[in-house]
Amino acid sequence: MDQLRTLILVHEVGTALAAARLLGREQSSVQKQLDTLNRNFTELCGEPLVIKQGRGKAVLFTASGDSFVAIARDTLRDWLDGVHESRRLRGETVTVGTTRFTLGFLVTAGEHVAEEFHERGIELRVTHLRTRELLAALRTKQADLVCGSVLIYEDDHAALADFDVMEWRRSGLSLATNLSYEQLPNQVVGVSELASVPLVVPASGLISGFLHGWFGADYREKLDIAAEIDDVRYGFDLLRSELLHGCMIVTQGVGEAAGDGRLPEGQGLRTIELVNDIGPKMQVLVGAFVRRGERQSYYAEHPLNLLWTALELENAKWKRGELTTAKAS
Repeated sequence: MDQLRTLILVHEVGTALAAARLLGREQSSVQKQLDTLNRNFTELCGEPLVIKQGRGKAVLFTASGDSFVAIARDTLRDWLDGVHESRRLRGETVTVGTTRFTLGFLVTAGEHVAEEFHERGIELRVTHLRTRELLAALRTKQADLVCGSVLIYEDDHAALADFDVMEWRRSGLSLATNLSYEQLPNQVVGVSELASVPLVVPASGLISGFLHGWFGADYREKLDIAAEIDDVRYGFDLLRSELLHGCMIVTQGVGEAAGDGRLPEGQGLRTIELVNDIGPKMQVLVGAFVRRGERQSYYAEHPLNLLWTALELENAKWKRGELTTAKAS
């Protein structure tokens, strides 16, 4: 495996010297591995992997060499995936995916298990996910537990059938705006009125799912979309810059956090409630999610169960009003 890793790195950076620097080794060590692979491959296949170009020049990979590197990448990735899966099943590691707005809640819950994880040598991996990636990360086993928001239809009881859900809150949407009271005097805006104001919307994800459900696949033609964004922070920056004037659609939790000062990016902007007056009925469900039945298949002290219990504890405190940090998502 080490030889395959070396070969892949030489292919990426061009020379044995550059690869050696990245690996923290002597050039002679890397060159010896490369020569061994080259000799063995030539004996087996009749063609070398690489052709030396001279001192200081990039290594030239043959067509067979390029193909073998592609195979090596797949082999190394599969091997690493197997190692990670084995460690996960044995309870040596747990991977959590979280959106930016639910990271703080995970951190608070993590404090309950940090000491035990450290004593048992359990590795907690945290990965940043966008809302649209949450459930896919569970399905593909990129994460063992995710925290964030998903769109649900009120009458669709099968959408989350593959998951165990710890529900934190259900909410709707809000508008963050830099429009003046003269331009938009309303304290509440109906979905049917969205076509009358310039909008800042994400190009994909949860918010676009709402718009698709309300206005159809061609919602971009039906609405006045002044800007499409990939990150809500950019949308806040855009509105605060006053480069354009309009409304950004956000989840109610984000709107509340901006309105009461917990979200610095929203300072100076107004938050307006968005009311669904046209249907279908959709909601934002904020919570924690795991693959259905997986926790029950592990022993009680498995890290996934310990972390889930810690999240349940923090959720109960929050619902009793003992925590000041709301789940803004």
